Formats: sequence, C-alpha cells, structure tokens
Amino acid sequence: MDKFGKSQPIKRVEDVRFLTGAGRYVDDIAPDDALHAFVFRAPVAHGVISELDVSEAAEAEGVHLVFTCADLEAAGVDIAISGATLKNRDGSTSAAPLRPMLAKERVRYVGEPVAMVVAQTYQQARDAAELIMFDADELPAKMSLERGGEALHSEAADNCAFDWGMGDEDATEAAFKGAAKTVALEVGDNRIIVNSIEPRGCYAEWDGTRLHVANNGQGVWVHKANLVKAFSLDEANVRVTNPDTGGAFGMKSMSYPEYFLISHAARVLGKPVRWMSDRTEAMLSDNGGRDLVSLAELAFDENNKITAYRVRTKCNLGAYNSQFGQPIQTTLFSRVLAGTYDIQTTWLQVEGYYTNTVQVDAYRGAGRPEAIYVLERVMDRAARELGVDPLELRRINFIKPEQFPYLSATGETYDVGEFDKVLTRGVQEADAAGFAARRDADAANGLLRGQGLCYYIESILGDPSEGAKVNFLADGTVEILVGTQSGGQGHETVYAKFLSDQTGIPMEAIQVVQGDSDRIAQGGGTGGSRSVTTQNNATLATVSKIKEEFTAFLADEMGVPASQISFDDERFRSDGSNLTPTMLEVAEMARSKGRDDLMSHHERATLDGRSFPNGAHFCEVVIDPETGIVKIDRYTVVDDFGNLINPLLAEGQVHGGVVQGIGQAVQERVVYDEDGQLLTASFMDYAMPRALDVPNISFTSEPVPSTANLMGMKGCGEAGTVGALAAVSNAVQDALWDSGVRQVDMPFTPHKVWELLNSEAIAAE
Repeated sequence: MDKFGKSQPIKRVEDVRFLTGAGRYVDDIAPDDALHAFVFRAPVAHGVISELDVSEAAEAEGVHLVFTCADLEAAGVDIAISGATLKNRDGSTSAAPLRPMLAKERVRYVGEPVAMVVAQTYQQARDAAELIMFDADELPAKMSLERGGEALHSEAADNCAFDWGMGDEDATEAAFKGAAKTVALEVGDNRIIVNSIEPRGCYAEWDGTRLHVANNGQGVWVHKANLVKAFSLDEANVRVTNPDTGGAFGMKSMSYPEYFLISHAARVLGKPVRWMSDRTEAMLSDNGGRDLVSLAELAFDENNKITAYRVRTKCNLGAYNSQFGQPIQTTLFSRVLAGTYDIQTTWLQVEGYYTNTVQVDAYRGAGRPEAIYVLERVMDRAARELGVDPLELRRINFIKPEQFPYLSATGETYDVGEFDKVLTRGVQEADAAGFAARRDADAANGLLRGQGLCYYIESILGDPSEGAKVNFLADGTVEILVGTQSGGQGHETVYAKFLSDQTGIPMEAIQVVQGDSDRIAQGGGTGGSRSVTTQNNATLATVSKIKEEFTAFLADEMGVPASQISFDDERFRSDGSNLTPTMLEVAEMARSKGRDDLMSHHERATLDGRSFPNGAHFCEVVIDPETGIVKIDRYTVVDDFGNLINPLLAEGQVHGGVVQGIGQAVQERVVYDEDGQLLTASFMDYAMPRALDVPNISFTSEPVPSTANLMGMKGCGEAGTVGALAAVSNAVQDALWDSGVRQVDMPFTPHKVWELLNSEAIAAE
C-alpha cells in the first residue's frame, strides 16, 4: 500500500472551514444584486389546468417577471427535461412522456412547478405568487402500483411505464419445479425523502452571450449539457459551477426544473437571479428514493444449495420519468441481484408505474441497497424455513475464493472476494456467541432482543474514466483539478493527501479544484461510489506524466541520461549527480528557464473494471412490547473495501451510510393521502434519525485488494446503506418471531410494531 498511499487516518482539512461558518455554499455566493425567484407549485395532485392568470402577480410591488410554460415555449425554450428509458421485455421502448419544466395543460403531483415569480426580494416574490389565479379540474389521483386508474400520460394508458426483464425465465421456472424446497417472501421498500442538510438552490447570470449557473449538485457536466440543449446555446457559452455542497446522496445528481427556470429569467431580465428551496418545498419537489415492493423466491436442492432465484418487482416512478428513474430498480438493481451467492439461474422482472407523486430517483446506493435488501431478507427467511443457521446457509452458497474472477448471472465480473473470511471476522467482532446471554437477560426484563445479519456486495457505478490536471503555480503551491464533486465526503483531504503521497509535495501546498466546467473540460461527477477510485487512478496517470516530463528536463540539468534518474516519491535522484530536487524545486527550476509547458499536466485514465466492496453487517435490536419502541442496541460492520486510502474517512462514510439505513428502517416514511397530498411535509411529521436513535457503530476493515485498479481500492461511499436495511429488518424479525409475527416491513415505528405484537396476541386468543 505504501506505493499508492500511506493509509493514514488524516482528519478532514475542510472541516475547519465548514464548522467555523466559512463554507461557501450557493446561497452564500449569489451576487448581491441578484433578484429572488419563487416557484408557484401545484396545490392538487392531478388535474387539467382550467385557469392560470399571472397578470395581477406581474403587477405586484417589486416584481420583475412572472412566467409560465407557455412563456417558455414562446421564447423558444426546449421545455422537455430528459429522462432515461428502457427496452421492455417485448422489445418495445418504455414510455417517455413529456416532462415539462413548468406544468403544461395538466398538473400531475402536488408541488409540481406551475409558474415562477422573480422580484426584488424573496418576500415580494412570495407575496406576488399569492396573487396567481390558478384552478384545475381535478382528476382522480393514481396512487397504487397497479395497472389502470386515471391515466397520467397518453403514452402509458394503463400507467405502466415499462415491463422489463433480465435472465432466463424458462430455466428459472424449470429449476423451481425441480427444487427440493422453495422459499418466498414479499417485502416492501418504503419511500424516503433525502433531506440533505442543505436544500437545493442555484443562481444564474447572463451577460448577453454567456450563461453561468451555479448550483449545489454532484457535478457540472450533466447540467451544462442540459442547459445547452434547453436554450440552444453553444457549449462555449455555458458555464456551470458547484460551490461547497451540503449533502447530496444521489438526489442532487440530476437536473430539476428550477435550474432551467432561473436561467430563463436571467436571460430575459439581463440580471442575476437566485432561488433557494425551503424545507417543505424540498420535501414536495426533491426526487424521492426507494418506493417499491418485491416478491423474492429461492429454489434449493437437498443440500440447501440455491439452484435458482426469482424476483418480481413493482416500482414507483412518480409522475414523470426522472433522469435515472427507470434504470434504478432494473439495470442497477440487477448489478448485484444474486449478491455474494453462486447462483447462475435467475429471473428479474420489473414493472414501473406512474403515480401522482413526486419523481423517484437515485438515493444512496441507487438500486443496490434495494436488491441486497430483498435478497438478504429472503435468505433470512429461508434459513428459518430450512432449519439452517443463517451463517451456515450463507457459507454454503457463497462464491468461493477459487471461483474468482466470477461472472455473475447478470453479467458482472467480480474480480476477488473472500466472503467467508469477512463473515467470520464479523461474527467475532459482533460477539455473536454472546447474543443468547444478552437475549435471555432482556427477556427477564420483559424485552425482546433480536439479531440480524446482512452480507452485502456493492457494484461501483458510473463512468470508469476520469481526468486529473496538476498545475504548478508561481507561489510554490499546486492545484489539482478533479472531475468529481464533494458533497461532504472529504475529497479535499483525500485527493490532496493522495497527490502528496505520490509526489512528496506537502499536503498543505495542494489545493483541490472542483466543480467548474470552464476550468475542467470533462468529468464524471460524483455518484455510485466512483469518486476516489476513478479520481485517484487519474491522479496516478497524471503523476506518471509529470515524472516523465520532469525527468526529461532534469536530464539536461543533471547532465545524466534520463534513464538514470529515479524518483522516490519525494526527490529525483541520480548516482551521477549531486542534485536531489523535489517536485516543487523542479517546477521552480523549469519556471526560471521559461519552461511554462512544464507548469501544467493533464491525463485521463480508465479503470479496467469495477470494484465490488462487500461486507457483513450485524445488528441487535431491543424491543419494548409495551410501547413497540425499537432500539438499535449494537451495530457491527466488517467491510472489505480493499486497500484504504484514509481509514478514518472510510469509517465516517460507513457510519453515515448505516445511519441513513437505520433511519429508513426504523422511522422514515413518506405518506401521501388518497388524493395525493403529502402528509409528511415537515420534520413535525417526517422523522429523521437523531443521535439518540443510533448506537456506537463498530467498523473493522478486512481488506481483499481489488485487482480492478492499481491501488487495490474498492469504493465505500454507499456501502453502509446497502448493508443496513436488511441487517436492521432481520433483527426486528428475529425479535418478533417467537411472538408469532411472520411479516415485518419497514419502517418499524412504535405504532406499527405495537400493532404487530398485539394483532398476533389477539389472534392467539
């Protein structure tokens, strides 16, 4: 590991800035003279717009502009927000209805943007929006994941957007018919609201030729391409920047209407325009996560070896196709369909439905937590029905070390894995042997204790290529320009430290530059846990180029052949010369000789394959049957992230991911009523995990270095969430099993758990 990083637990250098209020977020950096925008949103979930009169609002005090979809179209704006589509099982293309930037003719969810008001102050814009005359002939709200009901779009008359499949349906059916035993379990995966600490926001500037949009996203290039398309601008005339971003989690990776709307306003008015969401507005309009139900089935032979796996899923897309909505529960779900188990006969069928709710898209893990949750829940049920220890059932079915590289049934090539070793370490760290004593002690006090296990695997997603540019500046410092975007993960620390390790340049002399499409021509952004592996791979390529070009320069300075010059990660050396310059010293020597060509170095690099982090999560819960309160008492994680660049930051990522999983499992849930009104539109009604809800989370690294990159790394950003959902759920099921409860679904709120226990008690009477 010394070759590619010292694996030191360095504290995050950016935290001082954040914790002392010196962070520069989008709402901090908007121009002082920027006008304020307010979005008028649909108050009903489904209806034909019968009245939309903005004339009175346009005359209100301080108002500069009010516009609707008709105004955008009249201005020549391409109003369609893009969304990915699929091929159905029959070969046809999935539904792709228009998703307009502002509602056109109909409204399809509460919170859908209908008009934008731009005024001198935010309060003026908000007050003017109250003067908009809006009415709609209401239609029935479609809220179920079933065909039929009032059609949201003519392109999907039965509200089914796609019917997608992967695998061998006939072979899977044959395996089930010939199985010694089959096990089935239907599980729901509740919708969540992401609730990043910083809500979405943006501002736009137009100088008559160039458009500049700053938003708090997960990369600038997708947004730039979308703005170029929407306004028919040359690429050179669009700049997108991301300042500090306070949490993203997938929700901020895609385009939203507001980014286009403020751009239009800035172009019309010739003045900068800013918009910032408040919390309820975010809850109404941010893309949600999860929201699906799956029937999972396992077929076993007489030795408890899995012979086939079948999943049938129905997923909620919301009212429109979001940017990645259709692929999330299909192609991304399929990446880890069979998890860590040696199963070659599989069938995954997914139907996606439009409903009168906000769109659903990527949330930490994006398809992989959903897939592992389904698999590990049905594995736990299988262990019970087969009468096999859950650990043993997993060991029987694990892909063995000698089977790698392993081609999964859904086309993923797992490069390495020692799952049994990691699981065994997890058993030790979790003190699984002491569980029975802890359970009995709680039982003596009238409490129910359960233990849950999840063994997960993650597939790192996104573009495998990335670029890095290193600039040597006149003041003796260095910039590294990166194609990813930090949302709080500590990139400024990781990237600077990694470059320092490779070059000997002091970490404090390195500045990380991100999120500027003018300065960084191409980048893959942050998502799918790709950032550190792809970015550091690019850094290695750039450092190699620097060493090559500096060595050629030094050959003349030292008077020795370039082949005799070496670099030991701190200094250039040659037996034939007394010169032993550092990188910074070589840069200064080159600058003094007028070699400006040596002041900037850029390379792109592509990973040979994806990495597959994996690990074991052990959770113990304690339930008070009198109140239904579920307490997460112990939580243990043993992860194979390969070689760790910064163990401290990796542990922090695991903690954050686990907490988000605990939140969804125990308390978070989105509730709409039958008319499509959001009932959980504030923190009075939507419960987020707090410090008291989370135990100390034990993290242990059990590395099996990846062969898919030179560093032997595996991405870690989403792994905590991938493993947490099933670990907590299996623990709750374990705690309730002896009380007769056979079906538990997230979230395990006190009311729900109390009802489960008491309904079983009533049934027994």
